Amino acid sequence: MAAACGSPSDQASQENTEARQEAATPPVKEETKNILFFGNSLTAGYGLEGQELAFPGIIQQWIDSLNLPYRTINGGLSGETSAAGKARIDWLLRERVDIFVLELGANDGLRGIPTEETRKNLQEIIDKVKAKYPDCKMVLTGMMVPPSMGGSYGKAFTAVFPALAKENDMGFVPFLLADVAGEPDLNQQDGIHPTEEGHQILAKHVWEVLRPML
Repeated sequence: MAAACGSPSDQASQENTEARQEAATPPVKEETKNILFFGNSLTAGYGLEGQELAFPGIIQQWIDSLNLPYRTINGGLSGETSAAGKARIDWLLRERVDIFVLELGANDGLRGIPTEETRKNLQEIIDKVKAKYPDCKMVLTGMMVPPSMGGSYGKAFTAVFPALAKENDMGFVPFLLADVAGEPDLNQQDGIHPTEEGHQILAKHVWEVLRPML
């Protein structure tokens, strides 16, 4: 038995060697993935003291608290329309995108741009992301326009977003500004852009759809 199993000192030496080898091998770190939030002033955090206070920054805080291997990229630009976004998206796609959150269309609605044009532009943005990163997961945020834009236009505009989400198998946030739009305490003086508290609510809406993807 002594010959077969080795002496106690031999076993201790072997165990010490194995322990040193394990300690010298660095742990495998999970690769950090990128979440691109692509949108207008709502994504950019217009009127806030920093982008970290906008809903993508808040979501990054929640991601960090759960030690999830994701990094948010704020690709928001105030005043962006769907047409301008279509022209700008290629530049942002130079960096790998694993999850794409599309928040555009509100400025189209406020300007009364034909809904078919908005739909076409958003679809082309989606197509560009798919072509560059076929395995990218996607989320679309829905939007509405004020009643002053007219009932017919409002219905056609609102319908663009769920239709696109279904056609492209995207996660869908029905209305990004739900529980915030029209609430004076949750919006800045312009009545359009959310306050810090308002962005907390926007973040919750997006997080409900985004969290299962992480």
